[in-house]
Amino acid sequence: MVAQLAQGEASELSDDEIDRVFQALAAATRRDILRRTIEHEQSISTLAQDYDMSFAAVQKHIGVLEAAGLIIKRAEGRERLVRADPTMIARARALLARYEELWRARIDRLDLLLAATPQTEPIDPSTEGE
Repeated sequence: MVAQLAQGEASELSDDEIDRVFQALAAATRRDILRRTIEHEQSISTLAQDYDMSFAAVQKHIGVLEAAGLIIKRAEGRERLVRADPTMIARARALLARYEELWRARIDRLDLLLAATPQTEPIDPSTEGE
């Protein structure tokens, strides 16, 4: 399906990659972590302070984002820093843009079909049967 959808694109995502990206984006906490790491690189401990959950739970969310390729984690001394990966975000955006193109083309074809269909006069129910 992906090959048909984004035929010939170098940024093509596999079905597994698509599943991981959308699974990662399905949770509000992960979307917020991604938003914050797009703004600037942050330590996991700094991120964890702002959520009403354990440090381990935040680490788990970060692990899901990392597995999806949406963020990159690196060590600096004792800290683990995370930042958004603009490449994967761009690839996911390209996929969504392609879906949008397909839907717009489908709507355009429907518009053409409706324009080519002869219009009939509406029947006034109050005069029906006269």
